[in-house]
Amino acid sequence: MRKIRQGGYLISKIHQLAGRIFAKKLKEYNITEINPAQGRILFALWQNDNISIQELSKQTALGKSTLTRMLDRLEESGHLLRIYSSTDRRKVLVQLTEENKKMKTAYEKVSLDMTELFYKNFKTVEIEEFEAFLERIFNNLLDSEKN
Repeated sequence: MRKIRQGGYLISKIHQLAGRIFAKKLKEYNITEINPAQGRILFALWQNDNISIQELSKQTALGKSTLTRMLDRLEESGHLLRIYSSTDRRKVLVQLTEENKKMKTAYEKVSLDMTELFYKNFKTVEIEEFEAFLERIFNNLLDSEKN
């Protein structure tokens, strides 16, 4: 009899629980206007600002329709701007506002707290191996999505 594997189930449970804890930590740092999913978008932009929606979709692994709705909310709340090309109306770049850039330090503290929580009692070699396994799973899923 084949053993039932629970990796996907555990990843899903971890994602849900981590999201709740992350939201709580955002409140502790007085970041109340964004949720964890929006934070993923902002984090990607803090790493590489002024990028296309297509590139942002790749970096966040969010579908374009989901991403577009989230960008609408972030733009309405003053966190980012969409910059339209004067030569090609289809080309849109996403750019953080100066006001949002001030939030980066607090958000990075929340991310550091989460990283410390994730890897509590892990050795460095275990973290590296674990992340390599996660990367392989992610790439397997990406490859499957392309087919």
